[in-house]
Amino acid sequence: MLDSFSSFDLSRDGVRLHGKAGGRGAPLLLLHGHPQTHAIWHRVAPLLAQRFNVVMMDLRGYGDSGRPEADEGHVRYSKREMALDALAVMRAHGFERFGVLAHDRGARVAHRLAADHPQAVERMLLLDIAPTLAMYQNTTEAFARAYWHWFFLIQPPPLPEALVASDPGRYVRSVMGGRHAGLGPFAPEALAEYERCAAIDGTARAICEDYRASATIDLEHDRADIAAGRKLDMPLRVLWGAHGVVGRCFDVLALWRERAQYVTGGTLPCGHYIPEEAPAELVAEAFSFFNATPKD
Repeated sequence: MLDSFSSFDLSRDGVRLHGKAGGRGAPLLLLHGHPQTHAIWHRVAPLLAQRFNVVMMDLRGYGDSGRPEADEGHVRYSKREMALDALAVMRAHGFERFGVLAHDRGARVAHRLAADHPQAVERMLLLDIAPTLAMYQNTTEAFARAYWHWFFLIQPPPLPEALVASDPGRYVRSVMGGRHAGLGPFAPEALAEYERCAAIDGTARAICEDYRASATIDLEHDRADIAAGRKLDMPLRVLWGAHGVVGRCFDVLALWRERAQYVTGGTLPCGHYIPEEAPAELVAEAFSFFNATPKD
């Protein structure tokens, strides 16, 4: 998939970071969500590459990026570490300042990237999330039932890892197929890629650590930002699916306005997996928000 893009691999602190890049224009970093890979962008990246220099990467623990061992404080899978991965990838491509388009877990990485390295992020478009701390603090029964994996994956090892690793493909299909549209929106080759990567040794441990970090050290970092009165000051746009859970369970714009100065956003006619369910609408939003114009 995405054969028109060039593959890259680099290392940061011993962790392999894999992805693809291509296009022309202003630099734009794309970050995927769970339980997926950079292949989530297969319907939008070729169009974005007409006006952007697109860099897609697999988050650590996902795709063909590395899967570092767990540590007691979940530091290695903190969004702060993942943000440093993203920064390293963009700098390796020669970009010190860039736009960010990110979905789901990748959007949480993007939030930390913008908070810790505001000089690097020119503007940011986040898909189908509210701030992590706010989502935990405002959890309802409806949210917990829909996002059951949030609470399953953070349980102490080794049970979650063992259950995921026993049938990784089934786990992927259960999470992704449990949304309003089922597995219908996903191209067979994309779904096969997600299942392939979920079966790579160490993935079950890595995704559990990603979520354990979100429920522990990532919340500490968020609370520190709030206590210090720090808010994002770059333009932020947030989009969510009209048929998704996030918009039903949370006041998305109000929660983001507690964390950022300049926030706009709204719904798209889809569910959670915006890049695969509403690619044309997303591309139009990206062109508009990032002020992209065709390149000669």
